Amino acid sequence: MDIKLIAVDMDGTFLDDKKNYHQTWFKQLYAVMKAKGVHFVVASGNQYYKLKTIFEDIQDELAYVAENGAYVIDGTEVLFTGEIAPEQVKLIVEKLSPYEEISAVMCGVNGAYVLESASDEFYALMCHYYPRLEKVSAFGQVKDQIFKFALITPDLAAGGVEKYLPLLMEELKGVVDPVTSGHQCIDLIIPGCHKASGLERLLKRYGIRPDECAAFGDSSNDIEMLKLCKYSYAMENASPEVKAVVNYHTVSNNQHGVLHEISLLLGEPSLLENIEEGKLYAEQEK
Repeated sequence: MDIKLIAVDMDGTFLDDKKNYHQTWFKQLYAVMKAKGVHFVVASGNQYYKLKTIFEDIQDELAYVAENGAYVIDGTEVLFTGEIAPEQVKLIVEKLSPYEEISAVMCGVNGAYVLESASDEFYALMCHYYPRLEKVSAFGQVKDQIFKFALITPDLAAGGVEKYLPLLMEELKGVVDPVTSGHQCIDLIIPGCHKASGLERLLKRYGIRPDECAAFGDSSNDIEMLKLCKYSYAMENASPEVKAVVNYHTVSNNQHGVLHEISLLLGEPSLLENIEEGKLYAEQEK
């Protein structure tokens, strides 16, 4: 098995439910990846500026497929920035306006934007995911290159994603593709601009084939990326749609499923033995 690139989703996949990961274990794996020339790609629907903070010490060494493929960065070099045309942004805002129960974030190159009318609770929650977040009186006043909308639907009792996803797919057909991103959230992404398209830009740059790549995910916005890579893994906590398209399965995000499989992919079973014996946990707690 000759793996040259590993791409991982963040929420529900690499990160546990408390938004943490086993840093000591990952640092040892990352050292092996560097020594073997294996690229590590962070592939997420989250904002690039948020993703960088997860990997502080090495943030400028990694590659990022951020905003579901709309923003692709290799190290510190921006390779691609998607764009929803201004007239389409206007149409999306108009289509969303009747759904007052849906909270929206408009995402662009320079930052993300929420309406001043949004609740304080929603704003505080979004600040966790979008370090560059600005309140605006209207989305139409924003001067930025927009490439995504992130929506939070009401809870399951009010219908949630199952209610709103088909409605938005019909109303926004040909404009953006609505996809689920977990936790009752829907992302409106540029058609043809997803994690797989972003990853393909990196593969072309590196001269790597999809059959030399591993990818991990849990939600529908990971599906294209998982279909692209030969070594595709679904987390135990993944949606049924994701589990149906992958070649491999692993334990949940709360059980370090990604790190477990990377240890095996890199041929480093000794790291698994250390985990079982509690050695790496002891280091983590120091």
